[in-house]
Amino acid sequence: MKIFCIGRNYKDHAEELGDAIPEEPIIFLKPPTAYLPNNSDIPYPSFTKKFHYETEIVLKMDKKGKNLSEEEAKDFYSQLTVGLDLTARDVQYDLIDKKLPWELGKAFDSSALVGDFIPKPIDPYAMNFKLLRSGQQVQEGHTKNLIFSFERLISFISIYFTIEKDDLIFTGTPVGVGPLEKGDTVEAYIEDQKLLSSKVV
Repeated sequence: MKIFCIGRNYKDHAEELGDAIPEEPIIFLKPPTAYLPNNSDIPYPSFTKKFHYETEIVLKMDKKGKNLSEEEAKDFYSQLTVGLDLTARDVQYDLIDKKLPWELGKAFDSSALVGDFIPKPIDPYAMNFKLLRSGQQVQEGHTKNLIFSFERLISFISIYFTIEKDDLIFTGTPVGVGPLEKGDTVEAYIEDQKLLSSKVV
């Protein structure tokens, strides 16, 4: 299983971080050890003081493919969920300042929390999703506001990497990323359906 992640795929999130709007998808990867299933405790990393959530729609790939068109990409996933791209923000920014790769701040163990999967809706661009931190809503997004569509992401990734069954794509986070502390609970929804629930320990 490969875990692909997309940076800056919502304009308002890029603006909140002071980043330029990308002209093509920004891709980074997390290793299989980053995967954390729903209802697992989230370990607070020892190497950060700014542990942040980023709430995202996550696609699960159904089959293997390479150099896909966007039309072909429509048939490569039938399930999706909501997940958290967990980030050591201070580590990430230090690496960015040094013009180094992001992995230490983004791809560490248990940094990809994944909710329960549901069937792809008829219109995947009509989905609202949100995150509650200890009972308070802290982040909300809508797939109509994606910069790059799901099909564009799958097609673009497949130019560089062979997509395989059960690979995951974290499709980007909207505005509102923020910190987590030990003892926090997180609950994430697509529309009114809770698909993710975990606690920071």
